[in-house]
Amino acid sequence: MNSIARALLGQFEASLTMLANCIAACPEDRWDLPIAKYPFWVVAYHTLYCTDGYLIASEQDWKPHPKFHPGGRADIDAEYPTKRFTAPTLLEYVDFCRQRAIEVLGAETAESLAGPSGFARLAFSRAELHMYSLRHIQHHTGQLGAFLGREKIATPWAKSGWGR
Repeated sequence: MNSIARALLGQFEASLTMLANCIAACPEDRWDLPIAKYPFWVVAYHTLYCTDGYLIASEQDWKPHPKFHPGGRADIDAEYPTKRFTAPTLLEYVDFCRQRAIEVLGAETAESLAGPSGFARLAFSRAELHMYSLRHIQHHTGQLGAFLGREKIATPWAKSGWGR
């Protein structure tokens, strides 16, 4: 794995750790409370399906996972998914995204990272797509963490790597 891909993977793992910390820390009685317009769990789910999707080589290559997208593409395209997800299921989705990041970033080369993102609406390189995805994870993790902080629930910072 080249040094850029290794650095990106470390930050994906840290970002996903922080997201997982928020999901795990949210009490059931706060799971449906709003983060701006959407319930806590919907924001967490949105963050995960975008992470999942942007790790794929192109939007045409994305396939719904039966456990995480039981409504198929409608779970992504509609304002709300077709079912309410629980914390344990979303924590499984974090692990799924983590494994996908390991596989995808492990296969990236300097050439693939310099190539197109694979998403017509995102006219930048694959390397920038990964950074864009990291900002997206951290944006929503920040929202979830701020909500939990107002509820007096602390979540730890992850510096780099899975659980480090």
